[in-house]
Amino acid sequence: MQDVRRARTTDHTTLVECVQRWWGDSRTPEQARELSLLLPRLFLQHFADTSLILEDEQGIRAFLVGFHSADHANEAYIHFVGVDPGLRKQGVARRLYTAFFERAATAGRTEVRAVTSPHNTGSIAFHQAMGFEPEPGDREVDGVPVHADYDGPTLDRVTFRRAL
Repeated sequence: MQDVRRARTTDHTTLVECVQRWWGDSRTPEQARELSLLLPRLFLQHFADTSLILEDEQGIRAFLVGFHSADHANEAYIHFVGVDPGLRKQGVARRLYTAFFERAATAGRTEVRAVTSPHNTGSIAFHQAMGFEPEPGDREVDGVPVHADYDGPTLDRVTFRRAL
């Protein structure tokens, strides 16, 4: 596996294809397509320097799309992460997160934020294992604090923060 590199705008089409393919085992094709809509081209047009790609001879195998907040000078945000199912549970996501943390700290950021669905128990466990703390919400689901309607009606979310 090669080193982590910064993303490029030209990676967009491939990342969308990866999302649709990699999540195809747990979602219908329509649901996987809808998930890929969370990754519009503008993220790579404006945040390529803070987004990361891991690739090998087979192509892109993992990615992290994140940015440094324009409004909160001490914060960075991880928006979307994907790992080829064949590489899951091998430390690839941890490697991307660690590289993002290092780059954010070098840029003077002192905390990183992330958001996930309250039903995505794997994501919740991963973020907690990476040192993220769930932020207080307005209710709990299975002992996890949740923000009701965070991203719109019925779109509840768990928000996380991690100090660097």
